[in-house]
Amino acid sequence: MGKIVDLIMQGRILVSDGAWGTFLQQKGLKVGECPEEWNLSHPDDVYDIAKSYVEAGADMVETNSFGGTSFKLERYGLGDKVFELNKAAAELSRKAAGNKFVLGSVGPTGKILMMGDVSEDEMYEAFKEQVMGLEAGGADAIMIETMTDLDEARIAIRAAKENTECEVFCTMTFEKTLSGEFRSMMGIAPTDMVNTLIDAGAELIGANCGNGIANMIGIVEEIRKANPAVPVLVHANAGMPVYCDGETHFPETPEEMARLAPELLRAGANIIGGCCGTTPEHIRKVREAVVNRLIL
Repeated sequence: MGKIVDLIMQGRILVSDGAWGTFLQQKGLKVGECPEEWNLSHPDDVYDIAKSYVEAGADMVETNSFGGTSFKLERYGLGDKVFELNKAAAELSRKAAGNKFVLGSVGPTGKILMMGDVSEDEMYEAFKEQVMGLEAGGADAIMIETMTDLDEARIAIRAAKENTECEVFCTMTFEKTLSGEFRSMMGIAPTDMVNTLIDAGAELIGANCGNGIANMIGIVEEIRKANPAVPVLVHANAGMPVYCDGETHFPETPEEMARLAPELLRAGANIIGGCCGTTPEHIRKVREAVVNRLIL
C-alpha cells in the first residue's frame, strides 16, 4: 500500500472515516461503559462500524481505542488490559479495512501536566504501551487526536516515533472565541501547533472535533499560513452540537458536509473525514464530492 504521506505527496486527496463514539452509542453502548472493552465483548459491532466506513468509500479507518491509555482504562478496572484492548481494536479495524489504511486512535490521557497530575515520564509510558498494542494489531499509522495541550501532544508523538514503525499523525481541537480566533482549551492557536508538532516528529497534522466543516476551513487556512507543505487532515463534526429533549444532536446533513468539502480542499486539506455525529452516509457524500472535484 505504501504510506499515507507518500500518497499525499503524489497529489492524492484522501477520505477518512467518521464518528465512532456516537456510532457505538447507537449500537447500545451505555453511559458509563468502557468503549474499548467492546473490542473484546462486542467485536462484531466494532468490526461493523469500521466496515461500514470502508464500504462508504473511506481510504482509512480508525480504531476503537481513543481512550486506550492506562489512565483512562484504570477507571473501568481495565488498567492491566491496555495492550490487549488496543491490539484487539487494531485487529478489528485491520480485518475490516482490507487494502485500506488503519489509523490507531490515541486520545488525551485526561491528565494535566502543568497541574502536576502526572509526570512526563508517566505520560510517555502510558502512550508507549498503547501505541505498541495498536501496532501489534496492524495499525499503519498512529492517529494522536483531540489534543489541547502541546506538551501532551509532543510526548505522545515521541512515544509513537520511538516505539513503533508506524506513520505518526497528530491533530488538535480548537474552538472559536468570542473575538473570532481559534484556540484550544489550553489557549493554543492553530499556528502555534505547527512547528512544535512537526519538530516532535509528526508527519501529518490537522484538526478534529470541536467544529463543523465550515469552521475547519479557517483553521486549515491558518495552518497553511504557518506551513504550506505539511500534510493536513481534518475530522469535522456534523455541525455544532445542539442539545434538545435531553439529547445532543449534530445537525449537519451529509449533503451539507459534502457541499463544503471542496472549500476545505481549496484551503489546503489533504484528508477529509468526520468526527462527532458523522455517519457512513456523510463519508459517502464526501467521497462523491472529492471524486467530482477531481473530475472537474
